[in-house]
This record gives sequence, C-alpha cells and structure tokens, in this order.
Amino acid sequence: MAEPTLAASNALLKALPEFRNEPWADFSVEDNRRAMTEALAAVRAQLGREYELLIAGRRRKAARQFISINPSRPSEVVGVHQRAGEALAVEALEAATAFFPVWKKVPAEERVRMLLRAGELLRRRKFEFEAWEVFEAGKTWPEADADVSEAIDFCEYYARQMLRFAGPIPVPQFPGERDELRYIPLGVGLIIPPWNFPLAILVGMTTSALVAGNTVVLKPSSDTPTIGALFVDVLLEAGFPPEAIQFVTGSGAEVGDRLVVHPKTRFISFTGSKEVGLRINELAAKPQPGQIWIKRVVAEMGGKDAIIVDSEADLDAAVQGVLVSAYGFQGQKCSACSRAIVDQTLYEEFLERFLAKVRAITVGPADDPNNYMGPVINERAMQSILGYIEIGKQEGRLLAGGGRAPGEGYFLEPTVFADVSPRARIFQEEIFGPVLAVTPARDFDHALELANDSEYGLTGSVYSRNREKLARAAEEFHVGNLYFNRKCTGAMVGSHPFGGFNMSGTDSKAGGPDYLLQFLQAKSIGEKLG
Repeated sequence: MAEPTLAASNALLKALPEFRNEPWADFSVEDNRRAMTEALAAVRAQLGREYELLIAGRRRKAARQFISINPSRPSEVVGVHQRAGEALAVEALEAATAFFPVWKKVPAEERVRMLLRAGELLRRRKFEFEAWEVFEAGKTWPEADADVSEAIDFCEYYARQMLRFAGPIPVPQFPGERDELRYIPLGVGLIIPPWNFPLAILVGMTTSALVAGNTVVLKPSSDTPTIGALFVDVLLEAGFPPEAIQFVTGSGAEVGDRLVVHPKTRFISFTGSKEVGLRINELAAKPQPGQIWIKRVVAEMGGKDAIIVDSEADLDAAVQGVLVSAYGFQGQKCSACSRAIVDQTLYEEFLERFLAKVRAITVGPADDPNNYMGPVINERAMQSILGYIEIGKQEGRLLAGGGRAPGEGYFLEPTVFADVSPRARIFQEEIFGPVLAVTPARDFDHALELANDSEYGLTGSVYSRNREKLARAAEEFHVGNLYFNRKCTGAMVGSHPFGGFNMSGTDSKAGGPDYLLQFLQAKSIGEKLG
C-alpha cells in the first residue's frame, strides 16, 4: 500500500462540499417529463445489442450467450450477454488477484477522485440509466429515478468516507514509541448484486470495494446484466483501470459457487435471497487447499417487514405509508411492507380506506408514466407469487387482487389479505411481490409481539402520535432500520444506514459511516524510539 498521505486526503475532504443526497426528479415538471421521454426513445433504439465480458483488461466473448428481456414485454430483448463458464470465471479471479498489488498502491485520494468522476457521469446520464431500468428491471419512472439517485449518492458518500480512512488513524502513544493504525485493503472481492436495485445496490457494492483499494469480480444478476455492463463503462470512463474490474456474466450456480469457494477470493459481497445468502456463507466458511485467510462475507438477504398502525395513529398517513411500502416497485424490495399490523380499534376503518386506494392502483408497462405498478421481474417470480396468493386464499380473507393483471408482461394485481394469523405462511415467509397480509392487534404490546414474530429483522415502521409508544418501539422492535410515522422503504444514503438483523443479513449498514470497514483491515504499527 502507498505510504498514507493524510494531508492530501484531509485537503481533498475539506475541499469537497458536504454530502447531500441527489434530488429526485419531479416528473410533473414538463422539462423532466420530456427528458425522460427522449431517454426512453434513445434507449429503445439500443435494445438487443450484445455485450462482452471484461477479463484482465480485455473484452471477451463466451461460447454461449443468454438474453435479458423487458418484463413489461417479454418478447422484447434488452441485451445479449455472455454465459461465462467455470474456466472464464476462474481466469477473471486470477486476473483480479494479479492486479491487486498494483491497485492497492494507488493513493486513496486518486481512487476517490475516480469515484467522484463516476458519480458525476451518472448524474449527467441520469435519465438514460433510468430508461434502462424501466426496460430491463420493469421500474416505473419514479422508482427508476430513486434508484439512479441512490447510485449517485453511493459514489459521493463512499468517496468522502474513504478519505477518513486513508491516512494513519490517531491512537494513544505508548511511552517511548511512535504508534499508528492504518487501514489496508483486503484483496479480491466477489460482488454479487441483485436485480431489484440493478444500479444502486450494484454501484454501492462495487464502488465501496474498489475505492477501498480492492480489486473485484462483478457478477451481476442475469435478469439485469445490461445495466451492470453500462456501469462498468462508466467506471472505465471515470479512470478506473480495466484490470481492477472483472465483469463476468453467467449462471450463479455455475459461476458464483466456483468463485465463492476459490482459495484466492478474499471476500464476498452479496445481496439477494436468504437461501442463497446462507449457502454463500456456508461455502465461504469452509477453507480450501491453498487458502490462507478466513473469507469475509457481507450479506443482505431479505425481510418480512411490518408496519404497526397504532390506535393513536394518523390514519390517513398510515394508509398512505402502507400503500407505498407494499406496492412500490410491485413489492419487490427487501424493505417492502408485507405485514400491516393494525390496532383492532382502527382495523375495519383502516381496511376500508386502504382498499379504496388499492383499487385505484394502475398496473401496466413501466414505460407508461400513468402506471403506478409495472411487472414483476420474470415468469418464475410471477408463478411463485401466484402460488403464495393461492396459499393466502386458504389462510386469510382475500379483499383485493388475487391474480394476474391484463397485458403481455408479468403483471400482477395488488393483493390484500385480511385476518391473517401469525402462523400463516403469508405472514411468515418472504413473498417478494405485491401481496400484503393485514392482521389485527389487541393493543400496542400485542402489535410489537406480532411485528417481532419473524426470523427476519430488516425494516419496520410504527404510526403513532404517542411518544412513549415510539420510545418503546425504538427499544423493542428488533429491526435494523426502524421508521416512525413514515414508510418502511426508501432508506436514504447517509441518513439511514441500511442493513438488517437475524436472517436479514450481516447488518453491514450500506450507506453508513462504518460500511467501508467491511472492505478494509486494520494494521497496527509500533516503533520504538531512541
């Protein structure tokens, strides 16, 4: 690692403006609406292109390819991608290993400047990336805008945070010695982001590792690989050397598992399902021949998130908060509200007001700004959600939805089940779709008990005007991200470091002040004087 340059890092940090979240676009403004419409047209003209791997600084093709599609129109191909096999995956990891000694010596402030340039490039191309999200991930305009804004936030935030770890950290000086603590990078990391935040989470996971001085093998989701490929181009334009970023597309079972167990993989950064996350953790825990470290696993895995509507809640605000949390991006968020726990004194009135709003939800192609909900991501997801809906019909009272919505795409109706028992599968299991279970609570004690009755612990929310109840929830509601009198989705970088308890993951707090420490290790140096 380069000799720490504390003065240069501090100077750059002082020169930067204070971190501020990227503003969201208001699509009721004609200029924004026109810009998004033009971006959609420009991106549509690029659909169907082929993209290559990036290994050892060179573009590569594989013997086999696969396609990503538009979930609003499954007949429409978004991108053609390489299906890398085990040999190419291992070659990518070896290349990342070979370049690590070079990359780790690049001064932190240079890596930071590259990341700041990447954030600025995303800002200039914001509507373009949003259009890609509309077509490849099925995100509606506001959801796509929030995702790209968050990606910009990660670039800006992690750049500033890295400067805080770039030089020697002051420690108490032992008499007769010169003592310091340095943070150094780990090595080669495997980055496995999800499809549901195809830019934001991919950007956060990738750039945090890179700016800390690690090299990476990035394997994007096979549902949204085009967005990953386009962001790699942004990194290269920003000045990151191509050898630091290996871009490998292909099957998770074929490529991912091989890289997880490889002895030269130093860490795995994963966001996805509980099942896959636990498998990665298990595989990574077993040392392989030639492995000289304990692999670090950073995992964010899912949730079964609850919103408590207390007897002293603002009911209109609670109804709106549950609605947005349950059906934003078709419920395909690990933070989505899938359980509404409502005090029995407000239960029937809540359902009446809530159903009126649910029935007004429009479902259709994500490129049409008049649709509140777009498609779910693929056929497999749609069938899984429909299976849970059938289970729900046996476990609760179906009040709205319950099936497919019209259209070519993977469209589902926003679905509401009432009177759901805490033992029901739709109360306990993550569905990852637009399905809400509503359950009555006898009182606030019972509501907290129901909210905590889960193997997960990611997000939660409480609507109440009673400060004592909110104080109790702050102590007793066991989730990594807890909100009061607002929705349980929409964590903001910096303000809401994101990560959950229990089976929701390793609580690594993405977008928080200690997140980069997941990709660094501390080295203590003491020198005897005289």
